[in-house]
Amino acid sequence: MSKIPIAVQMYTLREESSKDFTGTLRRVAELGFDGIELAGFGGLSAKEVKVLLDDLNLKAVSSHVPLEELENNLMQVIEDQKTIGSSFVVCPYLMPERQSEDGYIALTSFLNQTGEILRREGITLCYHNHDFELKRLSDGRTALEAIYEDTNPENVKAEFDIYWLTKAGEIPVEWISRYQNRTPLIHLKDMTRDEAQFFAELGTGGVDIQSVLNMGEEAGVQWWIIEQDESRLTPFESIEISLNYLKKNGVGCYGKRNSVE
Repeated sequence: MSKIPIAVQMYTLREESSKDFTGTLRRVAELGFDGIELAGFGGLSAKEVKVLLDDLNLKAVSSHVPLEELENNLMQVIEDQKTIGSSFVVCPYLMPERQSEDGYIALTSFLNQTGEILRREGITLCYHNHDFELKRLSDGRTALEAIYEDTNPENVKAEFDIYWLTKAGEIPVEWISRYQNRTPLIHLKDMTRDEAQFFAELGTGGVDIQSVLNMGEEAGVQWWIIEQDESRLTPFESIEISLNYLKKNGVGCYGKRNSVE
């Protein structure tokens, strides 16, 4: 169906990474992932991370970088991303105290300016949504619409999280279609069908995963990224189930490796 490669967001494996970053990455490679989306360097330098990833035949797809770090340390972020070979920087979250109309206006302006700087350096800036950005502003638009409508499409791309869109009552494929060719990264995540709406392994919940997969190439998706914020299984069990679901649906670049030597 699709040769779009598959990565895992390392936040899913945050506890494992804090104990053994190298061993955690090795296990990710052994499972057959094509790449990783970083959420920190596990106490290593960017150069050390690059050496490790090359050894494991893993691609540094992108990095989630807190907004405060983008505001205060952008040149170092750029240097580190170039070192590890990452093409994308993702703003992952807006703190609650900034989730106001004025806060979104300031965020949109900052993302546009920062995205232009990153683009000149060969790096693409994306914004990762949760459900709170689907609240309406005074002009009737959702905050998420404002972020994309009020920024240059060349400066700010989307990393849609289909779990959070679904939880907010939205239909993920409609957002992906609306911003076609502006969605290089997609967070694949399922949701339990009960009232808890808990994070679920792909194919075990109620999110319409298949429709999203079906339109990936048409929409210009470059990477599928598996993330599970929390799991009732171990994180490794969780991501393996999700990866196997994608394999069974013909997704991914398989055959490049079966194991890591």
